[in-house]
Amino acid sequence: MSWGDVRGLLQYVPQFRGKVFVVVVDSPVPALAEMMLNLVSLQNIGVQLVIGSTIHKHDEILDRAVEAELKCHHAVVNLNAAPSDVCEALGRGQAIIINLEAQDSLSHEVAVFAQAIAASKLILLKPCEQVQLTQGAVRAADLESIGDGQPAILLAAAEACRLGISRVHILDGTDPAGLLSELFSNEGAGTMVYADSYRVIRPLREEDIVELLGMIGRSVRNTCLVPRDYADIETHLANYSVMDIDGNVVGSVALLRYPGCQAAELACLYVKQSHEALGYGAELVQHAEQLALEQGATSVFALTNRAAGFFQSQLSYQELPLEVIPAERREQLIASGRDSRVFGRTLK
Repeated sequence: MSWGDVRGLLQYVPQFRGKVFVVVVDSPVPALAEMMLNLVSLQNIGVQLVIGSTIHKHDEILDRAVEAELKCHHAVVNLNAAPSDVCEALGRGQAIIINLEAQDSLSHEVAVFAQAIAASKLILLKPCEQVQLTQGAVRAADLESIGDGQPAILLAAAEACRLGISRVHILDGTDPAGLLSELFSNEGAGTMVYADSYRVIRPLREEDIVELLGMIGRSVRNTCLVPRDYADIETHLANYSVMDIDGNVVGSVALLRYPGCQAAELACLYVKQSHEALGYGAELVQHAEQLALEQGATSVFALTNRAAGFFQSQLSYQELPLEVIPAERREQLIASGRDSRVFGRTLK
């Protein structure tokens, strides 16, 4: 594992600390021991865990938890337990073992219980379930609008989201690595049904600036992007948009306007290396083009060498003479000594 991978993992720690995860461990016996060790890892970073199974007796789950040295409340609770009592034990750093015998994995009762204790995630580990589903993120509202024809497990997950659970994860319970791979990467390893926006392009916020500077730093050092500092970005905050995936900034674009000019410039276009080749760069450009249209611009241009192929082959931008860009920007480019080429298109 590289240091970059470690940093990628660590970004999730503050997001998960103090959050409640309800985990239904319907994994086969051979996978149980390692699943419990994964849950210990989650507890060690501050995740509050409620653990149950619809196929294993609750006493067996408790025994497995004790063997793995999971800090847990030693009295098994039922779904009708008082939420305040459960939350009190979770607040002490103890995991809760819950009795789910005679329940379906994502039953209405399980979802209601998870909502009552303010769980942010409901996770199902079940053999062969995930392999029948499309991997990736699915919006609950889309599933509910389609209705009939969807797998029952997905409709149950969508109902859980409607009740107030932000994320429902359905994972292959035979793969011990699946749980951590799902939680500690943006791409995941299973199927996630989500209630709110999972991938959005939104305005840059002041609290994002440090993350943005860190993200684009390598390209700035390699002279692929114009150098920017905190004060400059803060002053022009409204120019920037970022792609946010589940709370993590993975890409950026800026839209720059010049007085008396109907052409807008696309700048600071960047996508993290770990998220390249997924179409995010094109999405960011299309978002900026829409903003330019809304602001009355009739065309857009970008100054680049490294991304020339991207703009030409993927976005159908044309190479243009330097003289077409605003005089102010042309003078800045000449003064900088950069040999960037101009690519642009008319907006429709």
